[in-house]
Amino acid sequence: MTKTIPSKIPDSEIQSDEFADDWVDEIAEETESASLPDASPIIVKLSDDVCGDRLDKVIAGLIPQFSRSRLQQWITSGHVMVDGEVGRNKMMVLGGEEVIVHPQPAPEDNAYSPEKMALEIVFEDDTIMVINKPAGLVVHPAAGNWSGTLLNGLLHYYPALGGVPRAGIVHRLDKDTSGLMVVAKTLEAQTDLVRQLQARTVKREYLALVWGKPNLSGTIDLPMARHPRDRIKMAVSDSPSAKPALTHFQRIAIGALDGKSVSLVECQLETGRTHQIRVHMAHSGFPLVGDVLYGKQHLASHFDRQALQARRLGLIHPKNHQECSWQVELAVDIAALLVRAGIDDVEA
Repeated sequence: MTKTIPSKIPDSEIQSDEFADDWVDEIAEETESASLPDASPIIVKLSDDVCGDRLDKVIAGLIPQFSRSRLQQWITSGHVMVDGEVGRNKMMVLGGEEVIVHPQPAPEDNAYSPEKMALEIVFEDDTIMVINKPAGLVVHPAAGNWSGTLLNGLLHYYPALGGVPRAGIVHRLDKDTSGLMVVAKTLEAQTDLVRQLQARTVKREYLALVWGKPNLSGTIDLPMARHPRDRIKMAVSDSPSAKPALTHFQRIAIGALDGKSVSLVECQLETGRTHQIRVHMAHSGFPLVGDVLYGKQHLASHFDRQALQARRLGLIHPKNHQECSWQVELAVDIAALLVRAGIDDVEA
């Protein structure tokens, strides 16, 4: 169940979405990529001066509208013919051959297809929607997840979002983070929300269950950047590319899992770096329960995702300019985890 509540987040505790700073600027400047221009076969006659060169290199030079990696994929999948025979990436050409390329759509070319899915809509009017995203749902299509995303579900539920960049999505949550997200239903609303996120006036509170006992409250002020060796991770960093990252936290309950101390903390963000809460808490010695990317591997079996929920959301309505705030109850799996930890008196 969900409910709308009066704003409980003090104006002095300004925060933005966990991903806003790293993603919102992309939306503000985004131009949609062009789709496959023409699916008709492309026929080229090789000249004699390419004798001894690799097929993929040769056709990459002759058909520059497609990347070499994409052409290599088509060769591998049998969509490039050389004198009537299926080509191979490393085959050497002699010159004079006829090459026929059959362009194929890439997975991302269909990433914006509507897909029917259940959406938990907390609030909706003609301007915005507030969604309670479940754990396990990817927000936006990307490599490895070109379908089955929240974006696909939104396009099915409200087809008019096809005319709004990224189907009205203005911020993200990790696949395995549950909780509240706002979606703009019009371009004007999206522009307004993007500006609010850039100004860090969108207010958001997260609940996280962490290993250990952090102080009752504190602020983690440590810049972040991409991990120097693992590109899917973020890290606290003093490199020139690091960006400011500021997290406030408050410990609201303590418990134990298999005899090991855990704490329920409320986190509020003043910046919105990717994985900010997960990185800051882990760096401080209190990784999130279930976080296999930043946590302790031998403790990962206690929960099948990071124990993190975006529980409260506050913003200025783009149309009527009223302060709005929403709250959702604990996700079922997190609620059960807290019971296991002996924490069962969390405020509803």
